[in-house]
Order: sequence, then C-alpha cells, then structure tokens
Amino acid sequence: MKGCFTLFAFLFCLTLLAQTDNSAKRIRNFNLTDNGVALRDFDPVSYFKGYPAKGNDSFKYSYKGITYYFANTENQEEFKKTPEKYEPACGGWDAYSMAIDGQRVKIDPSTYKIVDGKLYLFYNFNGSNNRLKWEKDEKKYARAAHDNWLSKQR
Repeated sequence: MKGCFTLFAFLFCLTLLAQTDNSAKRIRNFNLTDNGVALRDFDPVSYFKGYPAKGNDSFKYSYKGITYYFANTENQEEFKKTPEKYEPACGGWDAYSMAIDGQRVKIDPSTYKIVDGKLYLFYNFNGSNNRLKWEKDEKKYARAAHDNWLSKQR
C-alpha cells in the first residue's frame, strides 16, 4: 500500500511539473504586453462579433497561463466555454511573417482576419500592411503560419 502511495505521489508531482513547464512554454511563445496580457489588451471574443474592442482588467481570465481582458462579462463567459476557439493563431504574432519565415513580429490589434474560425493578426505600421500580402494566397499562408508556429515553439 505504501508503495502505491509513493508511486501516486511521484506521478502527481511529474504531472504538476509538466503542466508548469507547458504554461511557461506558452507564456514564452505568446505575444504579450509588459503586464502579461495577450492581444495588446483587446477582447478576443469581440473579434468574432465583428469589431475588436479593448478589454478591461475588471474582466480578465487566464487560460493555460495566458491572461486575456474582456470588454464585458458576457464575452468573458463566452471565452471560458471554448477558449481554443478564441485564442489567436500563431500566439498573437503577425501571421504573415510567421508564414513566410517563422519570425515573431508585432501586430496592430485592429488589423485582423478570421479564417476557418481562427483569429489571425497582422503587422500594419509605416505603410506596410501584412494583411494585404496575406490575402493574396490566404490558404497557403494559413497552412505555412500554422506549421511554422508549431516548429518555432521553444
């Protein structure tokens, strides 16, 4: 009996270490603000409702180590039901740059596109809008961005 308890405790500790490592890895790989919030403080659910809205720290929720702000309780609760649906592709980095060469490039949170139910964000500064480049072959870039994103996890 004592041996079973020891084995259980050991396996439980390994599970906790793996979860901590996975959260740390996610945090390292996501595009976060200095205060550790994803999407430059924008509400992830609002993108799917037609227009990105700035979130509020009164309505925040952390999912697997990543914190999100929401514009209201309704959006926060919607996110909690299916967070995978609302999390940004490529960790919130510029999807076009991720597709081309796997680079992590900052985004303009108001420059986005939802493709096959996934939220993609883009660099749009200094007269260079990567969403316009992306739209020239969206399906190809979406596949490449996904593949590069998975291979760039560290």
